[in-house]
Amino acid sequence: MNIGVIGCGYWGPNLLRNFYNIDESKVITCSDLKEKRLRHMKSLYPSVETTENYKDIINNDEIEAVVIATPVSSHYQISKEALEAGKHVFVEKPLASSVREGTELVEMARKKGLVLFVGHTFVYTAAVNKIKELINSGELGEIYYITSSRLNLGLFQDDINVMWDLAPHDISIMNYILDSSPESVTANGYSYIQPEIDDVGFITLRYPGSVVANIHVSWLNPNKIRKTTVVGSKKMLVYDDVSSLEKIRIYDKGVDVVPHYDTFGEFQLSYRYGDISIPKLNDEEPLKVECQHFINCVKHGETPRSSGEDGLDIMLALDAAGRSIADGCRQVEIEYPELFKE
Repeated sequence: MNIGVIGCGYWGPNLLRNFYNIDESKVITCSDLKEKRLRHMKSLYPSVETTENYKDIINNDEIEAVVIATPVSSHYQISKEALEAGKHVFVEKPLASSVREGTELVEMARKKGLVLFVGHTFVYTAAVNKIKELINSGELGEIYYITSSRLNLGLFQDDINVMWDLAPHDISIMNYILDSSPESVTANGYSYIQPEIDDVGFITLRYPGSVVANIHVSWLNPNKIRKTTVVGSKKMLVYDDVSSLEKIRIYDKGVDVVPHYDTFGEFQLSYRYGDISIPKLNDEEPLKVECQHFINCVKHGETPRSSGEDGLDIMLALDAAGRSIADGCRQVEIEYPELFKE
């Protein structure tokens, strides 16, 4: 499958490297606005053509799929042009800058029968898939709540706030492991460094079945923290993405209520303290898995694990979070468009 990569700044080179090294794909051309970046790509991959004009990739009939790793503000326009040209699209998260734009892209891809794929890399990690497996098997019991912290010092963005930059990772993980979408959102955001661009955010998502998920994101934290806690009725789990050896710890801990009692004085809680287990995980690079999955979706008709619909689903939650902040942190119900009911 012939591929063109648009954007060779921060993340684009990683995508180019993976598609370049997969036998079923061939990177024909890459583009970037900076000639220095293109010279660097050419030094690493002499067979790949370079251009400063992304339209050279869009208009190249030899290229079947376009990989987009540009600033978020350009995702919609470039993705739209690629779909109009009949090319499959792999675009980095978030899918677009607004729900309207995202909806248009999803509808266009559907009408043209093209794959629209969003780069939510975490749903391709061994750790997240292990968590999903544990939840589906019932080992954790009924899920009560999930908390997630994604904190660091930077990278500050100038075209999106911290929630649109970092929270898509956590929402994609939660939607995937719970196999559902949030029903409502409450959020709060604060801007300390750049006026009117929140660099710290707090989001509460309410999922079906009374499952609550809390997300804390920040560009303004002294430590790099990537930690998720899943609390179930049988067991609890901590996923620490920063840890190199022990990404998941499963705690056989919980609280049981004595089933029958006659008076309040007889009411008792039974605390359970069991073993801590650390499952072995596959160490294959998630981005490689993601890139191979995109190729399989195009060539073999597999259903994308991070489709345009999934990307739009996350954007709807983020849009509701923005409305919650604008309206004094009130709870906002998420309204899903008709295309989700088809």
